[in-house]
Amino acid sequence: VSGTQEDDVLWIAMAGIHQIWALMLEGGKLPKGSDLKKGVCLRFAGSGNEENRNNAYPHKAGFAQPSGLSLALEEPWNCLFVADSESSTVRTISLRDGAVKHLVGGERDPLNLFAFGDVDGAGINAKLQHPLGVTWDKKRQLLYVADSYNHKIKVVDPKMKNCATLAGTGEAGNVVGPSFTQSAFNEPGGLCVDGNGRLLYVTDTNNHQIKVLDLETKILSMALPILKPEACDVPDNLPVQKDKITNLPRLPKSAPNVELPSLTVAPGQTIQFLLKLTLPLDSKLNEEAPSAWFITAEDNTWLLQGQQCLTGEIKDVSCPTVIPFQLPGGCVSAEATLAIRACLYYCSKGSSACMMAGVSFSQPLQLAGTDQGSSAQVELMHTFVTN
Repeated sequence: VSGTQEDDVLWIAMAGIHQIWALMLEGGKLPKGSDLKKGVCLRFAGSGNEENRNNAYPHKAGFAQPSGLSLALEEPWNCLFVADSESSTVRTISLRDGAVKHLVGGERDPLNLFAFGDVDGAGINAKLQHPLGVTWDKKRQLLYVADSYNHKIKVVDPKMKNCATLAGTGEAGNVVGPSFTQSAFNEPGGLCVDGNGRLLYVTDTNNHQIKVLDLETKILSMALPILKPEACDVPDNLPVQKDKITNLPRLPKSAPNVELPSLTVAPGQTIQFLLKLTLPLDSKLNEEAPSAWFITAEDNTWLLQGQQCLTGEIKDVSCPTVIPFQLPGGCVSAEATLAIRACLYYCSKGSSACMMAGVSFSQPLQLAGTDQGSSAQVELMHTFVTN
C-alpha cells in the first residue's frame, strides 16, 4: 500500500458480493486511489459480477465468492493473494497498481465457474476445488492453500506458478499419518503460518480439529481437538455446563407463571414431574417445530449439578410428559426454587395459522435433613386458550 505500513489496512473478502474491500486503520492511499482518512471502508477490487475475470483495473475485475486472503508485501510480490472459492482459483491483486491476475486453477473463460478438479500442475493446468484459505510463508516464499473439497493442503510457488499437493490423500478422513501425503483431512478451511515459519496450522473443519504441519520435520500432529460437551465425562461436583442453561428457548412474554405449593424433599431424592398440557380446541402440535420442556434454577444453580437431563422434547400432549429430577446429595441451602418451563408450537387444524406459546411452573423446595421417601410426584397442569 503506497506510503503505509503492513498493519495500516484491514483487507476484507466480501464473499457474498464478490468483492475485496479495504478498511483504513490509518490514513493513506490505495493503488489508483486518492488519499483516504482513517476509518474509511471501501471497495478495492471486484465489479460485483460473479465471474473469474482478471483485469488491469481492479474495479473491472470479477471474483466468485472470494474467501481467503493473505498479504505479501515484500518484493517482488507486493500483492494480496486471494482464494477465489467458486471459480476454484487463486488470484493476485497488485498493491502497486491494483491489477488482478490469475495464479493457479480455473480456466480462461471468465464465465466458467465449473473448471474445478484435483490436479497438480502450473498455472491454468493446475486444478483446485473450492479453495477457502490461503497463507503466505515469508521464509520460503511459498503460498499454502486450503483446498477444501479436495480435502488437501496445496503449496504454490508464485514464481513458477506451480501448484502441488503438500498434505492429504484426497479422500475425506481423519488420519494423522506418518507423512503429510498419508494424512487425511475433511474439508480444511483455514490456514496460518507461525511467526518463525516452521509450523502451519490447519483448521480441519469437519473433524472439529486444529492440526499442525511441521514444515521442517514433515510431521503432522493434532494441536487442539474440539470436543462436543456430551462426549466428555463431567463429574457431579463441577458447575453446570453453561451450554445446558444458555442455549434454551425463550418463552413469549405472554407465558403465564404458575406458582406451585412448597414441596418438602431430602437430599438425593427424586422428583417426578408429570407435565399435562392441553391445547386449544382444533389445534395440534407443529411436527416441524421443536416443542420442548426445560428446567432452570436461576438463583439456585447448585440444584442442577450432575443432572443428566435438563431439557426434552414434547411430542404428544394427549398423555403426560414425565420429567425426572434428582436432587443433589449435598445441599447448599434449606430453601430453593426450580422452574419447569414448556415451549410449544401448535397450529390450527382448520387453517395454516401457527403460534408459539409457553408456560412456566415455579416449584419451591424445602430441603429436610431426613429422607421423605424414594420419590415425590408433582403434577404440572395447564390449558392453553386461543387469544
